[in-house]
Amino acid sequence: MAEDPKQPDTDASKPAEVSASADSEKTSKVEDAKARVVAAKDALAEKAAAVSGGAAPPKPPVKKKEEAPKPTDASYHPLVKKLKGELGAAVMEASEFLGQLSVRIDRESIVKACRFLIADAEAPFNYLSDVTCVHYPNQSSTPFDVVYNLYSIEGNVRVRLYVAVNAEDGVESVTSVWPAANWMEREVYDLFGVKFVNHPDLRRILLPPDWEGYPLRKDYPLEFVENAWTERHLPEMTDVQREQLEQRRAYGLELLSVPQERMMREIFHSGKEVMPKDK
Repeated sequence: MAEDPKQPDTDASKPAEVSASADSEKTSKVEDAKARVVAAKDALAEKAAAVSGGAAPPKPPVKKKEEAPKPTDASYHPLVKKLKGELGAAVMEASEFLGQLSVRIDRESIVKACRFLIADAEAPFNYLSDVTCVHYPNQSSTPFDVVYNLYSIEGNVRVRLYVAVNAEDGVESVTSVWPAANWMEREVYDLFGVKFVNHPDLRRILLPPDWEGYPLRKDYPLEFVENAWTERHLPEMTDVQREQLEQRRAYGLELLSVPQERMMREIFHSGKEVMPKDK
């Protein structure tokens, strides 16, 4: 007997009815949960209003952000007083930051100040831990601060001296006070170009003697600048050497038998961008 095509398939319609019923029940539960949350919030608000006499509950105080520590004036520091008594107006200013004492000294009096500190009876600063430099391009007359970090082994105290200079005039060398200043001052000269008058051997210490520019100055170009120096110093390759190079590359032996500098020269001559600039 053939089935009546108009007869609805009751079994197929049951899953749809069950799904709709489940969705409806789920929606009802969500709405009930939302209603309970709102009722709880209202009850808490009414309770707080009753406690405060009808006024709205006060907002919690906003916690202020703690200020960062700042340098403080150190004009009355015992060591600064000693320096002023010896050098007078050559002690230009003094500050203290997180326990670190910093004193700015006139350029003409730096050696005298260092001799005084190394001979201090209470805390002789007999250890020169570092000589460095800071570049301030906007200060046209004295764009460099030469910085001397001193330490007293006996007194277990530190002090930092600042001297404002320009690169051409520079500052007097302190190698007569601490011989260890020799290489430190050469490093400052090499990377900043600041001269040290009466230095026993003032020449570059990290870069080649004919290097152009001073890399730690803030106006030094932030790009790959070794091209000219490399092309100037690396030996040219003959046709035979070039053929040997190509043969070694074919066997993957170039790193074992060819200096790395020649590979760099090949990159430069081919016009490739070794270190692309950020744009």
